[in-house]
Amino acid sequence: MDHDKTDQIINKYQGDASSLIQILLEIQSQNRWLPREVLEKVSKKLEVPLNRIQHIVTFYKAFSLIPKGRHEIHVCMGTACHVRGATRVLETVQDLTGIKPGETDFDLKFSLETVNCIGCCALGPVMEIDGKTHGKLAPAETADVLKNYE
Repeated sequence: MDHDKTDQIINKYQGDASSLIQILLEIQSQNRWLPREVLEKVSKKLEVPLNRIQHIVTFYKAFSLIPKGRHEIHVCMGTACHVRGATRVLETVQDLTGIKPGETDFDLKFSLETVNCIGCCALGPVMEIDGKTHGKLAPAETADVLKNYE
């Protein structure tokens, strides 16, 4: 955990508590999660109660209090993707990574989540890795896509 980088992010917003969510997002972007020590530092520097910060980071799904993998995989399970085989795509991802939705592998390489909609239903089934969308996937193609992130 780079404490200097955390300070730089907080200082970028002049320690303005109204920028709390953006500060937390940037810190998480750097570290791939929000350890308690960082939350305590943000609380102290912004003069925001720690319990308020805890409430925010547990309310929004964008935040993680556990380490995330270098590559975040989101498999869409919305209706359009589901009827086109999203379950098979998800099963393939689980088999290849050894993790289930909500988990991160031991090497901190992959984290897996399911989502209700990515917003490109015509491309279903869809998987997003690190913000890049991969659509019209079959299980074999899913394996090929994952190889690009090794």
